[in-house]
Amino acid sequence: MTTATLSALREIDLPAKDKERCKNFWALGLVYWLFDRPLEPTLRWIEERFKKNPAIAQANATALRAGYAYGDAAEMFTVHYRVRRAQIAPGVYRKITGNEALALGLIAASQLAGRPLFYASYPITPASDILHELAVHKNFGVRTFQAEDEIAAMCAAIGAAFAGYLGATGTSGPGMCLKSEAINLAVMTELPVVICDIQRAGPSTGMPTKTEQGDLLQALFGRNSESPVAVVAPATPADCFYMAIEAFRIATKYMTPVILLSDGYLANGAEPWRLPSVEELPKIELRFRTDPNGFYPYLRDPETLARPWAIPGTPGLEHRIGGLEKQHITGNVSYDPENHERMVKLRAEKIARIADDIPPLEVFGEPEGQVLVVGWGSTYGAITSAVEHWQRKGASVSSVHLRYLNPFPRNLGEILPRFEKILVPELNLGQLALLLRGRFLVDAIPFSKVQGRPFKISEIIDRIGELL
Repeated sequence: MTTATLSALREIDLPAKDKERCKNFWALGLVYWLFDRPLEPTLRWIEERFKKNPAIAQANATALRAGYAYGDAAEMFTVHYRVRRAQIAPGVYRKITGNEALALGLIAASQLAGRPLFYASYPITPASDILHELAVHKNFGVRTFQAEDEIAAMCAAIGAAFAGYLGATGTSGPGMCLKSEAINLAVMTELPVVICDIQRAGPSTGMPTKTEQGDLLQALFGRNSESPVAVVAPATPADCFYMAIEAFRIATKYMTPVILLSDGYLANGAEPWRLPSVEELPKIELRFRTDPNGFYPYLRDPETLARPWAIPGTPGLEHRIGGLEKQHITGNVSYDPENHERMVKLRAEKIARIADDIPPLEVFGEPEGQVLVVGWGSTYGAITSAVEHWQRKGASVSSVHLRYLNPFPRNLGEILPRFEKILVPELNLGQLALLLRGRFLVDAIPFSKVQGRPFKISEIIDRIGELL
């Protein structure tokens, strides 16, 4: 490629070193030929970008045309691709990765709620980019804290929530294990904290740069005793923005920790994202208790079962907080057996009631039929493309994708029995399939892949074909 670039630029008066740098444009020209893309927009950009250095502009433009001509003249390429225009809604778009979208979603939630965001984190791959991105946005009232360890980060986020901030933390892999005890403290104190778990291949240190979906059961059950939390999972890189907002909406309305399950594939993957208008975003209404009359720290909202959010220092709202079991309503430390059972059931019921406040699950395809493919998280793209493949062939194949994993959408139990076979592709050894079997008594068929790589569309197409 260097030789071809130098040959194309032999008549341009530039040092050989500068000419070699033009080989990227030569390669881009070849790619443009392979994918039948026009040269004119890039040629205009080169002219504008290098207008103060005409020789460099001429060399780059010449290299771009030479690479295109090479593809057209050489007989070594037997395939020519044409990518059709994407069918997307009109608007202003930008490229965004999952971690960037998640960080912007946390900031948006802060602005929608009218409260500062506090993000505490210990650097860990692939979650570190969230901390990097948030640290740039101090102008939005964002406060970031690089903690000395995972435990400190989680406890700092709890402290921020106790003080009336939007408290969040992020981690991955073994960091989630270290946070478990403090997450349980947030469950007992019933404080609204968002934990962003950017899953990676494990166990232990595992493969930090490789993707996996192995933390689902840990998110649901990976703490001592009965410790219910809400769990959500974005489906695409751009969806990380919206699910970050949703995580805080749920956390603050129901006074509960919320775990957001992303993964390395979403975190580092990118897609075009349409910039939403503020009017499109959901409202986050915070209700801080200020009236001391009739105040009790565990007097619950009759609809959500959320306890009051009383900021320290508010006159007359002094109350006890900590990891010991609390007496119903008063919040005093209690060892009473009946009270403990009542509080355990109340915390569980509070999470269950979130199902009344999330959208029903939508079936992609016919509402009943032969095969239903059930996915969650980053498997969305591969599953949807595979299902579309079989639908074009007239096969009875549909899919649903879960963005809410605890609680499940209310209508999931109605959808599953309508299909003869249920296939569950996931990047673990069948964790969602296990939950579906146990909760709904259906014969969910796991389709597992734990290679540190996402599913190929062809892999899911072939597996569906085996069930038809």
